[in-house]
Amino acid sequence: MSTTRRTVLTSACTAALLAGCGFELRKAPNYAFSTLFSSIPENAPIGAKLRRGLESSGHVRVISDPKQIENAQVIYEQLSELREKIIVGRTATGAIREFQLRLRYRFRLRTQGGKELIPDSEIVLTRDINFNETGALSKEYEEALLYRDMENDLVQQIQRRLAAVREL
Repeated sequence: MSTTRRTVLTSACTAALLAGCGFELRKAPNYAFSTLFSSIPENAPIGAKLRRGLESSGHVRVISDPKQIENAQVIYEQLSELREKIIVGRTATGAIREFQLRLRYRFRLRTQGGKELIPDSEIVLTRDINFNETGALSKEYEEALLYRDMENDLVQQIQRRLAAVREL
């Protein structure tokens, strides 16, 4: 059997196996609403990422102007956002060895009429980070990267929860 033929056969078998196991690329979620009002400031990192994520589906328009709130089918409310840095490990001499970064985020989703679609919900994300006094500046940069990663993860989780709403 020639090399080309073997490659084609292997590729065809791989494609058939992937199709048979239910593998499918992630698609943009379908939302039960087409307009959403969000009071999160547009310059806030989470607000900008959430807006971008929702509007990238092509089916949702995000409204942030309070004067146009009556045009929105649903209202997304950010209740709180809290960043914490907690000591979780020390050396025998008492010096800090490890921190845990936490991002606590609470939100809810309701209709114009006040019907709660997603009640008051909290998402808590954590990341562990080792600490060394000699590399304090690099650890600050690493901490900022971890918070940015948590924000991205948070926005994806919120989008999945919004997509889980089936009817208004």
